[in-house]
Amino acid sequence: MAQRTLVESCCPLFSLLLLLSAAHLAYCEEILVGGKPSAWKIPSSPSDSLNKWAESLRFHVGDSLVWRYDGEKDSVLQVTKEAYINCNTTNPVASYSSGDTKVKLERSGPFFFISGSKSNCVQGEKLHIVVMSSRGGGFFTGSAPPSPAPSPALLEAQAVPPATGSASYLTSRVGVLMGFVGLAIVLL
Repeated sequence: MAQRTLVESCCPLFSLLLLLSAAHLAYCEEILVGGKPSAWKIPSSPSDSLNKWAESLRFHVGDSLVWRYDGEKDSVLQVTKEAYINCNTTNPVASYSSGDTKVKLERSGPFFFISGSKSNCVQGEKLHIVVMSSRGGGFFTGSAPPSPAPSPALLEAQAVPPATGSASYLTSRVGVLMGFVGLAIVLL
């Protein structure tokens, strides 16, 4: 009986690694802000605010928010909590004005967005969301139970940027998978 080479032994494991990585990415969603293309506007009433809409959803690391608006008349600014509260349009974290904006949520914690028009922001055209930790708490789980609703304290929490050099959720999963591949090679 011929002895299998290391490459022949590892090919199925690498295929599994790629499949699991693709499965994780399939969980990420593109979420249309407000649930409709015309939602990025001054709300007609407090119950029409985008924050009311956001309270009914769970946002996760890897999801993307999508805004559709008239880029000649409006814009989207990602801002700090203080800028959100004060509708301060100077020095945003990020600025978008294409009319078709997509922002990937790459960390957990609060995110704050306001209109690039200060008067629109003052009239309520703004959004804050809280991004929950990554989906799939277990290593080989196909789904995770729904996240609990964020507490008011969490909604008001300051965003904490990831530490320099910290691994993303997907990178950490790949690292764990590579550990399993190494273990499988040793066992072969």
